[in-house]
Formats: sequence, C-alpha cells, structure tokens
Amino acid sequence: MKQILIVDDNIDNRRDTQSRLDDDFQVAFAESGGQAVQICSKIKPDIVLMEAAMPQMDGFETLARLRERFSPEQLPVIFYTAHADPEIERKAFEAGAADFITKPCSKAAFTHRVNLQYRLAQQQTHLENAIKHLEDSITLFSDMIEFRDESIGGHAQRTTAYTGLLTGELLREGAFADELSQETAEMIERAAPLHDVGKIGIRDVILLKPALLDDEEFGIVKSHTSIGGKILRYMYASSSQPYLEYAIKIAEEHHERFDGKGYPARRRGNEISLCARIVSLADVYDALTDTRTYKKPMSYADACRVITTGAGHQFDPVIVRAFNAVKPAFWKIAQTGGAGLAPSYIQASLRAGGPDF
Repeated sequence: MKQILIVDDNIDNRRDTQSRLDDDFQVAFAESGGQAVQICSKIKPDIVLMEAAMPQMDGFETLARLRERFSPEQLPVIFYTAHADPEIERKAFEAGAADFITKPCSKAAFTHRVNLQYRLAQQQTHLENAIKHLEDSITLFSDMIEFRDESIGGHAQRTTAYTGLLTGELLREGAFADELSQETAEMIERAAPLHDVGKIGIRDVILLKPALLDDEEFGIVKSHTSIGGKILRYMYASSSQPYLEYAIKIAEEHHERFDGKGYPARRRGNEISLCARIVSLADVYDALTDTRTYKKPMSYADACRVITTGAGHQFDPVIVRAFNAVKPAFWKIAQTGGAGLAPSYIQASLRAGGPDF
C-alpha cells in the first residue's frame, strides 16, 4: 500500500486532496507543520503533500525540518497550494520540493504528477538497494583475499585504521588543504580496504608461496594493481559511487614510490594520487609489522625507522611527518589487530599514547 501524508491546516482542503488520490494510497493527515515532522520521524510516508501557507510553521519551514532528516530522494515533498506565485514556486524548488502543484488542477493531472513522484521514489529505493548489494559484493572481494591467505588476516582492516589515522592527522595539520577535506578523508578511508582487491586474480601457488618470489612470480604479483583497477572501474561504472574513484586510484597506484621507482607506471611525487600515497604508507607499515608466510614481523621500532628513512624515497615526506605524529596509535592498532576500531577509539589511542621510539 502506498503511503501519503497530507499536510494542511484546513480540514476541507485535506478532504478535497484525499478525494483526488487513487484508492491504492493509504492516507494520513497532519494539520500543522510540527505535526507533520513528528509523524515523519516515526513512520516515513512515501510522499508528503503539503500546503505552503500555514500558521506557525509554514510549508517552507516544515520542508527545511524534513530535509534535516531526509534527502529529496528519500522523501519527496509536493507543494499543493492555491498560491500561484512564481517566486513561491522558485523558492519551493530551491528548498528541495519534488513538485509544485497549483490549484485549481484537474484530477487527472494531479494524480499523474503524484504517481510520477511515487514511481521515481520507488526507483530510487531500488537503486539504493542495488548499490548496497554491490557494495557488499565489493567488501566480499576484499575479504576473499584474506580468506585465501590466513597469514594476512586483518590486513585490510588494519590498513584502513592506519589510513584513518594519517588522514586525520593531515587534516589537523592543514596539509594538502586543496586536496584533502573531511569528506575526502572519509572517501579515502572507505576505499582503503579495496587496495589489494586485484589479488583475487593471482594464482594461489604464487600468492601463498611460503618463500620469497622469483622475478617472474613477482612480475605476476605486481599485476594485481592493474587487475584491481579493472575490477573497480567495472564496479564504478555500475554504481557511480564516488568513493570507488578513490579506490581505483589506490588499487592502481599504492605500489608507486615517491622517488619514481615503484610500479606499475613509475609515477613520482605528486604524480601519484594523494589517496594512494597515504594508503601506501599504511600498507607498508602493516606488511612490516605483520607475520607473513615468508617472513617474521618486524619490531615497532624497526618499522618506524623504515618508514622515517623512506621519506622522500618510498614515501611522501609530509605523510611521513604525519605518521611520526601518530605512530603510538599505529602501535596500539597493531596490538589489537584493528578489530572494531572506531574514530573515538583512534582518538583515545592518540591521547593515551604508546611506546615512543
């Protein structure tokens, strides 16, 4: 059953509006903007039909309150009013109204426009569900890499936590202000777990080899950057999720080096995307301090020295500076395995400190 909320302070107007709707709408009423906000906070209707001019809280203030909680896609709001003023209509659309229907309006036109908004809302819901399923599939890709190799269990989660620490410190320092915002930092952290997704295309006999790889094998492993980029480009084309743009860059470039001696494209310096430069350091730190099939873990102190001496060579010096500011929290994440880390935990780790080498 389609659910619609009619908002109007005049009872006769509410009844008239209801009479124009198709029978398959389940109708609820609100006689004020405040009441409409309360109803929507408890049970979200599919559509809100609202008068613009109401006492106390008018339609525009009500719409603003609803937009604090629901996007235009989540809750279409249609103004249905006798105030046929172009300025009011412009103001309504700028405020996020889905449509503006003026009285008098034929029943046929009215029902068509209301049903159109309902169908658009349903399509949006289906799209969001499809994207959610796609994101679950992407996460599964990342998890499958770790399921194949028990020695790297938790790597994606820890690398993501380290990435969050670095972006947080860079924001605090005001570094890369023209590239890094809070929104960008969140996108990078969201994309970080997918940095090695291309390893899904590497044969187990090579990926799980309990010894150092020979040159041919290493060449095959290096192809995981381009494989990951192809997988993520396909997924981005299917969903257009903004964070996947960062995931593509990270997958393709996280093994580039600041001095241009990395792979696959031998990019150098700022030719490497900022997101990849950040995740590169996080990835290397975890590789150094974690047990792998072919090596024992490096100590925290030695890993810190490798990162610090790599400034200007393997890593961006500005990002290394950020690492040195938060490295005690890196140590704490390594001790816990990165499980269940939230920003509040990370901040607590920074305040509590850790070993200082």
